Amino acid sequence: MKLGRELRICLHLSVRSYISHTQYFRWHRPDFDEKDDGRILQRSKRGWMWNQFFLLEEYTGNDNQYVGKLHSNMDRGDGNVKYILTGEGVGSLFLIDENSGDIHATKRLDREERAIYTLHAKVVDKRTNETLEADTEFNIKIHDINDNEPKFSKDLYFASVPEMSDVGTSVIQVTATDADDQTYGNSAKLVYSILQGQPYFSVDSDNGTIRTALPNMDRETKENYQVVIQAKDMAGQMGGLSGTTTVSITLSDENDSPPEQSSAEVGAAIGRIKANDADVGRNAEMQYSIVDRDGQDMFTIISDQNTQEGVIRVKKQLDYEKQRTYSFKVEVTNTYLDPRFMYSPNPPFKDDAMVRVTIEDVDEPPVFSRNPYIIEVHEDTAAGSFVGVVSARDPDADNNSVKYSIDRHTDLERLFNIDSVNGTITTLKGLDREMSKWHNISVVATEISNPRQTTRVPVFIKVLDVNDNAPEFAMYYETFVCENVQSGQLIQTISAVDTDEPLVGHKFVFSISSSNPNFTIVDNEDNTARILTRRAGFSRREMNTYLLPVVISDNDYPIQSSTSTLTVNVCACDSRGNMQSCNTEALLSAGLSTGALVAILLCVIILLMIVVLFAALRRQQRKKEPLIISKEDVRDNVVSYNDEGGGEEDTQAFDIGTLRNPEVMDANKLRRDIIPEMLFPFQRTSPIKDNADVREFIHGRLYENDSDPTAPPYDSLATYAYEGSGSLAESLSSLESGCVEGDQEYDYLSNWGPPFKKLADMYIGKDTARET
Repeated sequence: MKLGRELRICLHLSVRSYISHTQYFRWHRPDFDEKDDGRILQRSKRGWMWNQFFLLEEYTGNDNQYVGKLHSNMDRGDGNVKYILTGEGVGSLFLIDENSGDIHATKRLDREERAIYTLHAKVVDKRTNETLEADTEFNIKIHDINDNEPKFSKDLYFASVPEMSDVGTSVIQVTATDADDQTYGNSAKLVYSILQGQPYFSVDSDNGTIRTALPNMDRETKENYQVVIQAKDMAGQMGGLSGTTTVSITLSDENDSPPEQSSAEVGAAIGRIKANDADVGRNAEMQYSIVDRDGQDMFTIISDQNTQEGVIRVKKQLDYEKQRTYSFKVEVTNTYLDPRFMYSPNPPFKDDAMVRVTIEDVDEPPVFSRNPYIIEVHEDTAAGSFVGVVSARDPDADNNSVKYSIDRHTDLERLFNIDSVNGTITTLKGLDREMSKWHNISVVATEISNPRQTTRVPVFIKVLDVNDNAPEFAMYYETFVCENVQSGQLIQTISAVDTDEPLVGHKFVFSISSSNPNFTIVDNEDNTARILTRRAGFSRREMNTYLLPVVISDNDYPIQSSTSTLTVNVCACDSRGNMQSCNTEALLSAGLSTGALVAILLCVIILLMIVVLFAALRRQQRKKEPLIISKEDVRDNVVSYNDEGGGEEDTQAFDIGTLRNPEVMDANKLRRDIIPEMLFPFQRTSPIKDNADVREFIHGRLYENDSDPTAPPYDSLATYAYEGSGSLAESLSSLESGCVEGDQEYDYLSNWGPPFKKLADMYIGKDTARET
């Protein structure tokens, strides 16, 4: 059987997965030949070859960052091979060890400045300077980390939407961009949310489209809205970076209000006066004016040239409660003056009259003392806590009582309540600034005597931060320590995040909860800390995983702290501290690359295909005609005695020595996967020396079959008719016994011992009966 080939394929895939994880580059060289019986069998032996390395940006370690390794098949390890690296940044940014081929980066790399570097490598002989490997190009790609916040193209957008629009009407789309890698991880995956502007508007979390969220928004009630939109990366998860923009939205007017006549509105005509002039034509044209100062402040008059009337209009808003009547003098003058009558005692060109204006009372809606209200309240206040007070009054003379209510469309979560009598706003539930920084509600003031007279006012409630959240790790850390590590070596740099927003900024303190003999922590005083080893030498056999509890505290009041556990896996490393292998858990936690996972999956699929193919071949061979079709086959002439043996009394019924045969048949060189064209004659072959047992016999036949150049290229089943070495009685076969004339004597069976006692009784007893 030939499963070796398939098993080797699986092994190669596994090796390739491991090497790709450690970033290894090797030249391809087809240099493997086989010779057999004068024929040359050429196979293409490939070295593992990658054209791209990966390097993490913003590396924070103290040493140079390891990139990968170059290796050539021509390198025999004798020190005669030199690796040469050329290209972008070589010498200043990238260094190579010319003896080992190890590549290191000497500086921090920023993917946003440059995402990929193209380098060339070749191998030369140090003694002769001869090129052993041709110049080969490969790339070093910088892997992205989340170090750029989303940015909007504008700090302030302007948009408009018709009033009374349906819910879901699109207003404007705002889009943010993130300089991080769009194709790697979630560093540039943005999620949009609305920080201010609920419940009037909503935003699509995927594309930033702002839509109306409330029906029947009336421009005459409120015309302008300020909406704050946030874009957060890392798919909106905790620890992601964010950016904001403001959108000023105006409701455009629609013809949805019927006309109403009111004499008190500014600019409205409240009456007409007309002077009589007996003249005609241009001599009868007149011009009106108000000469009383009291009247000039509140009213104006214009001349209607068609009717020669004076139209009195309101100049300022009239208030019945302040002044109920106005009296002023109106003068009328001819526009054309005849010079002949200018100096007469009573010139006929002008006249005057007193005008009295009476203001009628109109039922007006309540008026709030402020518009809008901005109130601040601390988070985590208990239900029923005081928030603020709004106040409104009836401007009419009757000064009707006013009651207050909250528009529940603006408080869907029912977080607030208002006293209907005095306008005191309280909380119904606890507030959490980390959930929402602003709450925008509308308070309605209604006249008790006339419920149709209502006024709305926006109330913006800002939730002030309280230090109620403890800091925690900024990310999940995959930490390992080398078995050959030295004391005081850096194994991890950690940082923390806190959802609170103190006024003076975050200041975290890192410490280990208890004395640890293996690791220690050093606070960098910049909200990061370093994890160092306290001893040298770790062993995976003793312990492959260490759990290090790290206490993180903030500097706000009251101080909040939490304990986060750092999992440290013990791994085998090379002399430079590069990880080579870890236990199963460590490898899984470190994460396999996509190529490694694909290689493992292919390996499993190939193994399954081999098993299925092997089973199909076995099933097909069972259906084939047997290899030996001779009627003289000894297997077709076995005599069955139907004897169960001697039972417990027969302790010599089976002897393993019968499987040992000093005489075996030499393997026939003809192919065994087809039916032979001639029948094999029954004959004994030369014995094998040293009394070889069945296992040696099978191994010998298997070796001959595998090394046979005429064997088929596919797997085949070979069978061997091996009877063992026989016994002292030699052959018991009945073959050719028919040619013996006369009766046979079976007395010798009684001399063969207990194994043949039953057989002796059967044949000797038959002969005795026959003679009698």
